[in-house]
Amino acid sequence: MSRAFVFPGQGAQTIGMGRALAEAYPAARAVFDEVDAALGESLSALIWEGEIEALTLTANAQPALMATSMAAMRALEAEGFAVTDAAFVAGHSLGEYSALCAAGALSVGDAAKLLRVRGSAMQSAVPVGVGAMAALLGLDFATAAEVAAEAAQGEVCQAANDNDPAQVVVSGHKAAVERAVEIAKTRGAKRAVMLPVSAPFHCALMQPAAEAMAEALAGVAIAAPAVPVVANVRADAVSDPELIRKLLVEQVTGSVRWRESVEWMVGQGVTEFWEIGAGKALSGMVKRIAKDTVQRAVGTPEDVAALKG
Repeated sequence: MSRAFVFPGQGAQTIGMGRALAEAYPAARAVFDEVDAALGESLSALIWEGEIEALTLTANAQPALMATSMAAMRALEAEGFAVTDAAFVAGHSLGEYSALCAAGALSVGDAAKLLRVRGSAMQSAVPVGVGAMAALLGLDFATAAEVAAEAAQGEVCQAANDNDPAQVVVSGHKAAVERAVEIAKTRGAKRAVMLPVSAPFHCALMQPAAEAMAEALAGVAIAAPAVPVVANVRADAVSDPELIRKLLVEQVTGSVRWRESVEWMVGQGVTEFWEIGAGKALSGMVKRIAKDTVQRAVGTPEDVAALKG
């Protein structure tokens, strides 16, 4: 049975995530310690005992979700599972950094620092209230892209996340995204809803953040991953460190091609997807994309124990 390890993106964060893993596995605890040391602050205290509003801030949520995913990965490794048990790794948006970390391409400390820069830069790229994102449910990607183009009217409005066959997220200037919501309803969308996000991710408005990431990534060592990483912006596997560096910059303004990424992995023979970290959002998407695959969420000691059985 061919397997892929997939890593969640923003929105999966909850207070307390990863804590049981850290208490059960010293190697999982060490991940949180390493992240705290890299950032020079106790992010783990915020994750386990803080306020959800503070954790949801992009600059905190991104390294926190990576830390939780890597804690789950270390717990799996402690029980005899290895990243090389997977044919591929992939992550949704910031989850791509978790995937690279799991595959040994990035260190945990470097990933934490990069995600802090990424989160801060994405947040500050656009003044609050200028940008927005909306989920269009019940439209395929081609229709959603047409809706976005029609709604733009000289502003930015792009199909940002191709999540699954019936969920596409558009991103851009707030007025343009609001127009897209109204147009989508006339095109047969089951629902079209504005999302409670703090910035318009994965669109051209994120160009200042892309430039910040190019600078940050230039100074970081990237090794060849132990297993190929399916890149968001290409929806196929990459292993060359310099290409990975380039694609991580492109990812800030580019679309998250999640549906195509999953379809590509299935085409390569993957039949089982393990979601490593917080929540089960990706498992739901994978199920809608590839109904005949098996999904397993690995975010607690109980989840790890169930896999051993």
